[in-house]
Amino acid sequence: MISLSLAQLQELVSIDVAAISAITDAYVAVADGRANVPPVGYLGLPAQNADCHIKYGYIAGDPIFVVKIASGFYDNPKRGLPSSSGMMIAISAVTGATVAILNDEGWLTNLRTGIGGAVATFALCRPDSEVFAVLGTGTQARFQIRAAAALAKRPVQFLVWGRSVQKARELADEFAGSPIDVSVAADLEEACRSADVIIATTPSTAPYVASEWITPGTHITAVGADASGKQELDPALIARADLLVADLASQSLDHGEFAAAFQAGLFRQEDCLELGAILNGSKPGRGSSDAITIADLTGLATQDIAITRTALQRVPDLVM
Repeated sequence: MISLSLAQLQELVSIDVAAISAITDAYVAVADGRANVPPVGYLGLPAQNADCHIKYGYIAGDPIFVVKIASGFYDNPKRGLPSSSGMMIAISAVTGATVAILNDEGWLTNLRTGIGGAVATFALCRPDSEVFAVLGTGTQARFQIRAAAALAKRPVQFLVWGRSVQKARELADEFAGSPIDVSVAADLEEACRSADVIIATTPSTAPYVASEWITPGTHITAVGADASGKQELDPALIARADLLVADLASQSLDHGEFAAAFQAGLFRQEDCLELGAILNGSKPGRGSSDAITIADLTGLATQDIAITRTALQRVPDLVM
């Protein structure tokens, strides 16, 4: 068994071609039946404004299966600490022996979520999309920007909105001098109306993106609502959308962005497609340039498997 630190993992894997391919296949594995993904374990710590997720699963044919523990303590930035932490444990699918403990402190989860968001965005947005509004100023906003910029393969513009203008400016300043064009959006409604793509990344417990702000042709990737009670989008917007896509429908309809609208009867279960089926071509994606499309990403154990496998494949002489 080996143990890998955050610094070692940051050297091993990044937003690169192999990682993007692995995360794409993580979605497809759910659609084609290769994935064994039990229900997510969730521990809410409301008094601490925190929660913890346990995800675990197996992709048929892989040498390992993975158990992931990820916590979010959302007041940590006030303490000068990151909001995310956690680890991944890789276990042999042949012997059951622990192969590796990846002490990633939440970094691999953030990386795979960023890449996964970008994969969903470019599978569903208009090919000519140029303006990307990123809602939120935390760690995941940064990962979504970097991943979307990498997958765009052409210049695009990012507008960052946050409840704190100062934090939005600090985020934009991090990209100053880089090839990634990031500027601050002072007004949320204006940012939503002007965007071709909206990427929502906050842990909000009340919807703040109004339906009337969203123009035809817009795509929205929502990654913030990964537990019951979290919500970023107006349910009327979800009901109005032409295409609803989830990473895993059972998760999304239970505790994701789509949950409140589904439970209110605003759409049917069969109206929610899964991203893997669109990626492998078994289901249609965007139907027209005027369609409003929404991807609700609650996070998959297969993504954790994929990013763990990608990292371990790059460890010299490691036998899995």
